[in-house]
Amino acid sequence: MDLRELGVYLKSRRDRIGPADVGLSAGPRRRVPGLRRDEVATLAGASVDYYGQLEQGRGTQPSEQMLAALARALRLTSDERDHLYHLAGRPLPPASSGSAHVQPALLNLLGQLTATPAQIMTDLSVPLVQNRLAEALLGAPVPGDGVQASFVYQWFTDPAARLRYHPDEHEHQSRVFVADLRAALAKRGRDALAGELLSTLRARSEEFAHLWEQREVAVRRTDRKRLVHPTLGVLELDCMNLLSEDGGQRLLWFTAPPGSTDLDLLGTVGTQDLAPR
Repeated sequence: MDLRELGVYLKSRRDRIGPADVGLSAGPRRRVPGLRRDEVATLAGASVDYYGQLEQGRGTQPSEQMLAALARALRLTSDERDHLYHLAGRPLPPASSGSAHVQPALLNLLGQLTATPAQIMTDLSVPLVQNRLAEALLGAPVPGDGVQASFVYQWFTDPAARLRYHPDEHEHQSRVFVADLRAALAKRGRDALAGELLSTLRARSEEFAHLWEQREVAVRRTDRKRLVHPTLGVLELDCMNLLSEDGGQRLLWFTAPPGSTDLDLLGTVGTQDLAPR
């Protein structure tokens, strides 16, 4: 670990990123060529003091989760992200983990989708990052490591994962998840995490095992969903998917049918839990 070089490197990446690159307003009195320290800290979910210590080459070794957040905040390329981890003395996270590097092109698109729920996931349905409206619609991602971080794993092993979906949707969504997973596993070949996810699901879920034997395959690209919001009730939305060039990540966003005001109401309610108790 080289904290001093890590700090210099972070500052150099901060200096070359403008506010508009990350969806921020420059304002009339900006004195730095790139982002300010407090802006990077906010984007990465860190305190200003902690980020300041990192740039000054002080403090403790940053966690893998913090490094992933900094890489996203600074819009690092894959090579730049790898260098950040090397300087911090941390191993590179697996490509399918929740700390995986989000492709900058998808992250930039996500930053522009401020009026609609949107999130970025891996091809194994591991959530990587989502905007405020996605959290309001779907809830915060359930933390987990390895196969447990996959929403497909949660869907077939934890009834709570289905609460945001209308009961009439469960059978259809199960088939969609399995067909999409089969397509992803075929592309991955002999991937350890993918193989573990498959074997674990076949052992733990009779529903999954039954659907897997039907050998349906279809990459998720668009779907109509009925989701249950704790305050607004049932929302009918269209879900669109944009896949990265290698298919390893995807940007999901939701749109409302013509004439619907559901998304406007969702933006008003936000993440507040206003349901009667």
